[in-house]
Amino acid sequence: MAKTAERKPPANAFSRRENKDVEKLRNLSDNELVARQRDLNDQLFRLKFQMKMGQTESLKKIRDLRRDLARVKTIARGRTQGLEPTGTEKK
Repeated sequence: MAKTAERKPPANAFSRRENKDVEKLRNLSDNELVARQRDLNDQLFRLKFQMKMGQTESLKKIRDLRRDLARVKTIARGRTQGLEPTGTEKK
């Protein structure tokens, strides 16, 4: 006989997960989120430039920046689609 296992709902990009860094991003307003995205893009550009010039070999920093940038973009996209609450709304 087959056991019936409880099924969890599928996790998507907008599901709530226990991550303090992501929660900090979710609490930002739309303007602060845009500023954060601009800042991350600038930092990423500088690190890539330094890497091409041979001044640094920090691949981990670049990887982390790219992931943070993706998180910011995911939250911003979720807000435009109405799937993610804005920073001023509470649960």
